[in-house]
Amino acid sequence: MSRHSGRASEPGADTWPSLRLGTPEYPSLLAAIHDPPRRLYVRGDHTELLGGPCVAVVGARSCSRYGAHVARSLGRELAAAGVVVVSGLARGVDGETHRGALEATGATIAVLGCGVDRDYPRAHQELARRITAEGLIVSEYEPGVEPAPWRFPARNRIVAGLSLVTVVVEARDRSGALITADFAVEEGRDVFAVPGEITSSLSVGTNALIRQGAAPLLSVDDVLFALGIDRREAPPPSVQGPAAALLAELQVGAADVDSLARRTGLAAPEVAAALVELELAGLATGADGIFRAAVQAEAVGEQEAARDSRIMSRGDGSA
Repeated sequence: MSRHSGRASEPGADTWPSLRLGTPEYPSLLAAIHDPPRRLYVRGDHTELLGGPCVAVVGARSCSRYGAHVARSLGRELAAAGVVVVSGLARGVDGETHRGALEATGATIAVLGCGVDRDYPRAHQELARRITAEGLIVSEYEPGVEPAPWRFPARNRIVAGLSLVTVVVEARDRSGALITADFAVEEGRDVFAVPGEITSSLSVGTNALIRQGAAPLLSVDDVLFALGIDRREAPPPSVQGPAAALLAELQVGAADVDSLARRTGLAAPEVAAALVELELAGLATGADGIFRAAVQAEAVGEQEAARDSRIMSRGDGSA
């Protein structure tokens, strides 16, 4: 692959693998939309993934840390449940969604708004390589076609068209993710939106979708229920001592090391060591010094008990 061209390889449109509308291999959900691409170019060997079940997760390129956390968690948990996760390989929510699916050694499809041989944005070249190896990259544009602003709304109809459900994580007032949601609604597919702070510009689009009738997404189980999938998870890893105390606090809300030390009474080195334990167990994630729980509170009994024990020890019975 040439670093300067941004292209994956050299074959032209006539020799590049593709699926043609009207053939048995062409994905049936995509064929059913109003304006399906006549030809779908593919990069990667796992074309069976186009048969789904697929869920699109889309959102803002310049997402918040919270939005990135939600997107990655959704990608990971959907993929772990056997869902094919679809997104657009863009920065922000798209990239985090793909990464989450790959972390779960699950399936993900990236839909490009440029030639199928392009790694766009170039910063996602390594991510595109992993998706090609473990999932699939598709585009209606033949090799060599440059990215252009008008191609991305057209790309979004494919993202929605491949998917039974579309989830919007964060979106500004005129975000392209809202175009994807509109395409999904037009095709009678389910749309979920992650509720956001009413003071944040990144929540204007998602909150408007909810006001217009989209279902608020409160957990991945909302999507799995819509698909008729019963998630049977292994219980989360058990932790004890300082790690259990910290996880109980993180279930209440995200926090930095200093806040956790004050709230638990643990020394800073103990907090740091316990956070490493939680991250290695997959129970917490950290970014830019802020840590969040990676599992739902109701799934952790011992950690809640640890918090309750500390509350009782204060003698006031309040949190």
